[in-house]
Amino acid sequence: MKKAFVLVVLFIFPLVAYLFFASGVNNFGRLPVLTEQVPALSDIDENVILKDKITILGFLGGDVEQKKGNAFNLNQKIYKRFSEFMDFQMVMLVEEGENEAIENLKQELGKLSNVDKWNFAYGTKEEIRLFFEQLKTNLTLEDDLSTPYVFIIDKDRNLRGRKDDEDEGVKYGFNTSSVAELNNKMEDDVKIILAEYRLALKKNNANRSNQ
Repeated sequence: MKKAFVLVVLFIFPLVAYLFFASGVNNFGRLPVLTEQVPALSDIDENVILKDKITILGFLGGDVEQKKGNAFNLNQKIYKRFSEFMDFQMVMLVEEGENEAIENLKQELGKLSNVDKWNFAYGTKEEIRLFFEQLKTNLTLEDDLSTPYVFIIDKDRNLRGRKDDEDEGVKYGFNTSSVAELNNKMEDDVKIILAEYRLALKKNNANRSNQ
């Protein structure tokens, strides 16, 4: 009887504990969906596609010069780290008429990194405002239709974020004015969603090989 108990303690219990914690890590490692099916951008710019892309979505609005610092922070802390992933992209909504400012921004960003995955969609004030409202966040646009916050959109056009952030509770977006927030929170969350898709791809490949 004692031998059986010892065997349970030595072999069975560690296995059960491992499975429990492994399951917990897997569940913890999924970034929650906060808004399902955000709109496609086809009404604003048919050349910018969210479907089947992992998108960092931002709003530079009608005064791009004022948001250059935010774009540089995002480029250095997030874009340069993850731009090599095939389905990763940046999408910034900009008010019509800001084309020259965007070209200048791209040239300056291009001195620091390859800007091939920086995409800009130009819309009217009303189009940008309506699109932002349909994200259904607890944030607001500034008067120039910009915000320092950017959002993670998955391949199914769901907005991902945090439901139990230690500072904000529900966290829809990440403040590009804060290098600390980009480093300590957004980078982790982008890693999580990329890992989630890599795991799904491995499972699909394994299932195909077993058929």
